[in-house]
Formats: sequence, C-alpha cells, structure tokens
Amino acid sequence: MPGGGGIRVQGQTPKEKSLTRQSIGILSAAALIALALPVGQLFAQTQVPAAPDAAAQQGGDVSAPAPAGAPAFPAPDPANFTAASPTKETVNAFLNANWGYDSDRIWQVQAILKTQVDGVTKVVVFVGDKTGKQQPTVLQFFALADGKHIISGDSVVPFGDKPFADLRATMQQKADGPYRGSPSKDLELVEFADLQCPHCKEAQANMDKLAVDFPKARIVTQLDPLASIHPEAEHATQFAICANKMGASTAFFQFVSAVFDGQDGLATADGATLTLNSAATKAGLDPVKLAACAADKAVIDQVKANEALADSIGINEVPTLVVNGRSIPANIPYEVLKKIVEFQAKLDGITL
Repeated sequence: MPGGGGIRVQGQTPKEKSLTRQSIGILSAAALIALALPVGQLFAQTQVPAAPDAAAQQGGDVSAPAPAGAPAFPAPDPANFTAASPTKETVNAFLNANWGYDSDRIWQVQAILKTQVDGVTKVVVFVGDKTGKQQPTVLQFFALADGKHIISGDSVVPFGDKPFADLRATMQQKADGPYRGSPSKDLELVEFADLQCPHCKEAQANMDKLAVDFPKARIVTQLDPLASIHPEAEHATQFAICANKMGASTAFFQFVSAVFDGQDGLATADGATLTLNSAATKAGLDPVKLAACAADKAVIDQVKANEALADSIGINEVPTLVVNGRSIPANIPYEVLKKIVEFQAKLDGITL
C-alpha cells in the first residue's frame, strides 16, 4: 500500500503522468506520517461516530474534556459478516503487514459484507491509536474475487496475508541497478529516484543512514527519470549508467552523489553539461568518454527500460523505496523509515 512521488493514470499524456507523480507523491508522504498508511494510498475514510456520553445523558457537567486514551470501538455485529471471503483473519493479517510497525495503531474489523457484484466484498474497519491523539476513523475498501487485490479509492492495492510477496519477487528478478551493501537479496531495498528531483536529493540522507544501520541489506539504486518535468533527468541518467559501466558501482555512487550536490546546475542545458562533466571528474572518470558512452543507443534504451519497469510495477512516485516488495516514500522521517524496514525484515523472518 505505500509510495513517494505521484500516481500514473491511464489515458494521461506522459507530461500529465509525471506531474501527477511528483505532486501527489508529496501528499502521499504527508498522509503516511499523519495516518500511518504505509504505501501512501488512502482508504475511504469517515470519522467514527462518538459513543453517547453518559454524563450528558444524565444531565451532568460535560465541559471538561475526556482523558486521552485508546478508543472503545463498538462490538461488531455478527449480522455484518455476510461474506465468506476474505476472512477476518486475512484482513487482520493484511492490516498488520501494513500497520504493524506502528505500536500505537489499533483497529477492529467491523464488517465483511457481500455486495451486488459476485465475488466483490466490502470491508469496514475501525481504526484508532492507543494514545487517543488521533480521531478514530472508519476505513472501507472492496476486496476482489482473486483474493490478491482490493480497490481503495481509485487505486488497486495488493491484498492478502502477505501482500508484498509478488512485488518482492519481481524486484529480486528485475531490479538491476547498482547496489551497495550485501549481495544477498534477502533484505532488498530498491530506491526509485530521479537525479533532477529535489525530494530525491533530500532522500539521500535517509539512504546513507539505511546503509549504515542495515549492513545486511542490499540497497539498489534504480534511476527513474521524469523527463517531462525534469528535462535533463534522462541525460543525467545516461551518464550515471555509463559511470557504472566504466567505473563499476563505486564510480556510479560517487557520480550520483556529485550530481545531487550540484543539482541546481541541471536547470539549464549548459548548466547540465558543466554539472555532469564535473561529476564525472569527481568520480575519477573522463567526461569526454562518459559523454560518448551516454550517447550510445543501448544506454538510451536502458533508461527507457528503467522507466518501463517503474510503470509496470506501479511505482507512482519518486523517491520511492521498495523494501522487500513494500513501497514507501524514501523521504519520510528517518525514524519512521527505519521502523518500517525493521518490521518488514521481521515479517520476512530476517535476522538483522
């Protein structure tokens, strides 16, 4: 259920897709922090109606606020469980996979209802937090007949007791960018980033901390340029691919770091040339040879392949970090990011 930079919508032009990816991604990251929705995708929500106040019913003084604490959800009505699938256990496992990293988050499955469409089930969940700081909400989504997807708002989201397994397998097979850390893919963190994206630049501090805190992780950089709003991003990606070809992963990461440091220079074509040449030199590479490599059709095709991979797996936002198949914004506060990585590793039986 998580992302970090926008939503691709069928029927949009490439420019519209890219604009959406960037702008909505910022909102998604904020939503993740405020509502603890780990993929940045919101369920339909309404407030849980407040329970009748006993003091008010008896004519007592209700001017003093009630002490904060965990909400008391009303008991589920068995009559609201009319569908055989998904089971309450599956829904709880799905929600735990998404929200279990947050020790304050609590929820209660309130209804699993048949709909007028055969195989489509409406699920209603009450959600709150133990501290009482957040207003309890009602979350609603529709589970599909395949048992592996739900419809939440206008998004199709992976579902089940292990909702991230399929994307994890795809990433292990297809994420071919340079990596740092462990060669093992048991704990694989794949960052989708655009070299001209300011939020991606900001996310690099998180990525560096992850490399220190999770030495057993394989941290892959999968460059995904948004060319329609970042005109020099594809060009910069071509240079980065060639840095990897000519100097291996060490030169790649030195080059990428230097480009992010000089990112303002990518605002113009002339500035981009200077920035990329300077980054090449800092990575110990010959700028002339790197430029010749970047112009090769095979390199240009590889950039397109990176973009196609992001599209094919529903990476809607940059910077997005895929943690063993779980997509989250890479630029959220580090303490939350670290907690999610630790929790996902635990779910997957990985000893850190």
